[in-house]
Amino acid sequence: MPSAPTRYAAPTKIDPGFGWISGPTRYGGRGLSLQHERAFLDLESRYDVPPQTAFGAGIGIVGPTVLAHGPDWMKDEYLAPIHRGDVITCQFLSEPDAGSDLAAVRTRAEADGDDWVITGQKVWSSNAHHATVGLLLARTNPAVGKHHGLTTFLLPTNLAGIEMRPLRQMTGGSDFNEVFFSEVRLPDRYRLGPVDAGWSVIRTTLGNERAAIGAGGSGYGGAGLAGLAPPERIAQMMRHFGLDRDPVLRQGLAEMYIGYQIARYTALRTAAAIEAGHTPGPWTATAKLFLATHMNRSAGFVAQVLGPRICADSDEWGTYAWLQLLLGVVGMRIGGGTDEILRNTVAEKVLGLPR
Repeated sequence: MPSAPTRYAAPTKIDPGFGWISGPTRYGGRGLSLQHERAFLDLESRYDVPPQTAFGAGIGIVGPTVLAHGPDWMKDEYLAPIHRGDVITCQFLSEPDAGSDLAAVRTRAEADGDDWVITGQKVWSSNAHHATVGLLLARTNPAVGKHHGLTTFLLPTNLAGIEMRPLRQMTGGSDFNEVFFSEVRLPDRYRLGPVDAGWSVIRTTLGNERAAIGAGGSGYGGAGLAGLAPPERIAQMMRHFGLDRDPVLRQGLAEMYIGYQIARYTALRTAAAIEAGHTPGPWTATAKLFLATHMNRSAGFVAQVLGPRICADSDEWGTYAWLQLLLGVVGMRIGGGTDEILRNTVAEKVLGLPR
């Protein structure tokens, strides 16, 4: 479950109306622009707040997919609770043999009256062991091309036949899961979009995921720029340890500032395009690429500044906490599409270059 500080802090943000600033008022949002949301998140990033990653998939990925493709009853029942933090969501997308090539999924959903019977396996499902519902991509027609025989569902995790197995990470946590489905019966009303047209739904999901990560919006619980301390925080740490006059480190800090601003302005451009009515698509990959690159460089620079201090839990300010960034940031190059896949996406879908 989310940590106690996270559970305590969530209502203080959500109750005054800051949980879904840009969302429709009908579903619990404030009905304001993404610029309003961006301004709030920029302000929030200046303070130490409990991590909100447990809510991120719902706010930035699953929620927008339900809003775009879900039936009215599903929007009414789930959107407001998702953005209040009452419903935690996850994604059941990747499989052992279908990661970067997501359309190759083998998990089956077979029609049986008004139900679907689901059998298969998913992996790397973040927070699935805490989730109330998960967005599921399953194969409903194996006789057609891999992109055309898929259907998307919103799957309650309390159904019989679902087994969760948390995976231990090098950070010490177990945020990821492998999930097994053994003849899980799901009513057809939980379907998003037409049968065998799930790939178009998932394209919305992937676009929102990359936008949520790259634009640093409320999605991913601040895994974007809102979740990364600005360069000023690194400068504060350097002053604390008496390293702020080191010319090599000062040069490195300047490079971190430049990288941060590149990622920030790319994120703002992405948010502005979405605000103008552009559907998140392949072009959102650029924001995620810039952010992942910057976060990995920042982690390396922090390790250079701290040296051995980063490895010891000495309770000294600004040391061990950075180790979690150093160990976890490698996932930024994988989650939401690997760097290699996203570069191909930008080259082919945005720039029009040949395969």
